[in-house]
Amino acid sequence: MKKEGLIYEEETFKIIGACMAVHNEMGCGFLEAAYQEALEIELKANEIPFESQKNIPVFFKGKKLKKYYKADFICFENIIVEIKSALFMHQMGKAQVVNYLKATKYPVGLLINFGENSLQWKRFINTKQ
Repeated sequence: MKKEGLIYEEETFKIIGACMAVHNEMGCGFLEAAYQEALEIELKANEIPFESQKNIPVFFKGKKLKKYYKADFICFENIIVEIKSALFMHQMGKAQVVNYLKATKYPVGLLINFGENSLQWKRFINTKQ
């Protein structure tokens, strides 16, 4: 019986590695916008395909709303990456990634927190695809 790996395991490993490189260089204490810009540089350097600050439509009862989510990154066309710079990983950030996955039907989301002494991350799977 073949053991199944995690969905997009290699891709998420590369993204988390890029985030670790940013955190190792910058440490904690900067605003989220600084980490956003630094991560863009690191993703490019590692040839990780991404879109930054992508608008994600929101639907209510099948109707597209005027409001939208803005994801920090979409990597490999299938992985939502939400970054934070907080003293600890908040439940609000977790809920945000779960909602992004619901809204987009993307299979995987990563919540990355640069605000602690060591990089914190959490991986989410969209179970309703």
